[in-house]
Amino acid sequence: MLEALRIRDFRLLWFARLISLLGSWLLVVAVPAHVLQVTGSLAATGLTLAAEFLPPVLLGPIAGVLADRWDRRKLMIATDVLRAVAVALLLLVRDPGDVWLVYLALVAESVGTVLFRPAAQAHTPVVVGTGPALTSANSLNAVTDGTVRLLGAPLGGALLGIAGFGALVWIDLATYLMSALAIMMTARLGAAGAREEGSADRFFAQLREGLAFLRAERSAASLLVVITVFLAANASLSALLVPFGVRVLGGSTQTGLVMSALGAGFLIGAPLIRRLVDRTPLAYLLGGALVATGMAFVLLFLSRSLVGALPAAVLIGVFGSAALVTTQTALQRVTPNAVLGRVSAVQFTGEAVATFFGAIAGPAIAQVASLDFAACLAGGVTVLSGLMAVALLSRTRVVAAPA
Repeated sequence: MLEALRIRDFRLLWFARLISLLGSWLLVVAVPAHVLQVTGSLAATGLTLAAEFLPPVLLGPIAGVLADRWDRRKLMIATDVLRAVAVALLLLVRDPGDVWLVYLALVAESVGTVLFRPAAQAHTPVVVGTGPALTSANSLNAVTDGTVRLLGAPLGGALLGIAGFGALVWIDLATYLMSALAIMMTARLGAAGAREEGSADRFFAQLREGLAFLRAERSAASLLVVITVFLAANASLSALLVPFGVRVLGGSTQTGLVMSALGAGFLIGAPLIRRLVDRTPLAYLLGGALVATGMAFVLLFLSRSLVGALPAAVLIGVFGSAALVTTQTALQRVTPNAVLGRVSAVQFTGEAVATFFGAIAGPAIAQVASLDFAACLAGGVTVLSGLMAVALLSRTRVVAAPA
């Protein structure tokens, strides 16, 4: 799994991802907690989530064109600086009249992330190639995500009580600048993203080119459909996890342990999937991972104590990370690098829309029916996404697209 770390530029990109992601997760609990403390309003606190989802929904496809149109390395550096400036606005929030600055900061930070993610995903195959090193790179990124999930939110919550909100903001700001510096140290590699800007007509022509590729490339389009269905169900289940932990498992401490178990599963799943992605047919690997994830979710929500919940959460992390790494690696391989930014942006836009509506649907169904019914329904949709993967991709052979 460490093969990609032999490549100097990937080591720098991986460090940039690790440090900036950790800084962001330190604020996952701290920002809504600070808004609640300042305003005393649950509605104001809930709007922090909406502020982060709005830019991906509105700007995703545009971000993909820009990632294929501009120098991706420079774009990543610029967006890291933008996010550092955005986070700095949080230092000015001291009373209820300042809460609008929180939403402005979160929207600006999210805009930076929307631009950064497709550029980073499209730049990775340029750095490591599309062979086994790409699987290694994506597996390492999954390990990074799992580690941060495991440590970031609990660490942020602890530091919030010890050092205060302002200290966490300064840490997050510093991590974005450190990420920008690491990316600046990478080589200036020629890529599809280093093209002239052109006219507005050319901009929309490039947007149409990306959509035309998805219409023509069945495997890429099928992957996006399957993963979007999965992410909608996953968002519903994630939205139900905190109420389930508090009401059924016994409180916030138990909920935190379940979240840590999910992170542990991500750590376990990454090295396992590294061995399977290059050896197992895509349809059966992705389909099996999604079916197993759905079944593990049902087991989790049918549990009535940590004895059953923690093993189920670990399994969700293992198979969920396998599904995500498999999808990302396959998309990077079948998509020519010239349009990879646009295809990645479509993926992230679908993820944002699915997450937004899934997060609304899960609690709404639980309110009308029951929490157990809503969870089992979402678990069933996850299993359905796995069956869709087998049906849509069983005749697909993943062949690396020309650069």
